[in-house]
Amino acid sequence: MELPHTYSAFSGDRLIAFGPLADTLSAAKALLDTNEDPSLLLIFEDRTGRQVDFDFTGTLSEVLARALPPPERTGPGRPKLGVVSREVSLLPRHWEWLEDQPQGISAGLRRLVDEARKRDPGEHRARKGREAMSKFMTAIAGNRPNYEEATRALFAADHARFDELIADWPEDIRAHLQRVLDESLAPAPED
Repeated sequence: MELPHTYSAFSGDRLIAFGPLADTLSAAKALLDTNEDPSLLLIFEDRTGRQVDFDFTGTLSEVLARALPPPERTGPGRPKLGVVSREVSLLPRHWEWLEDQPQGISAGLRRLVDEARKRDPGEHRARKGREAMSKFMTAIAGNRPNYEEATRALFAADHARFDELIADWPEDIRAHLQRVLDESLAPAPED
């Protein structure tokens, strides 16, 4: 089971919203409608640390209509199972091996992915968390004192040193980093 996607919106150093996309965009739109400087607004997808941009022109309903994913389509395929068709490029020897797998190529690929996910899920989550924190830090704290050393401590998993290096950063930034770190180190929810 995957955790729901959450987003964080910052105006400068201040966290103005955290949660589902609709809630975060609503708070950001309300802030921008009060003549807040739009150049100060940064929105991040928390799981990846990726900065995302949205078009805030028009009403809140228009903003949400543009930003939220369209309803699930119906038609061919297995939408209830979340099956999405994509391309995979493999060498001939890989295709030969997959063709020899019981229940076919797709089942063989699913088994390989499931086995890899089970090997060390804790380390995988921790690595993804560090990568997300690094992207967030680069965007919002790249010019702050100790940024480079804090990044090194983050990837070295030296959490005490990391906390020490970011101690003088704004409270909302530190709290966000701690929350993402805690989530990445927490036990994974059961599938």
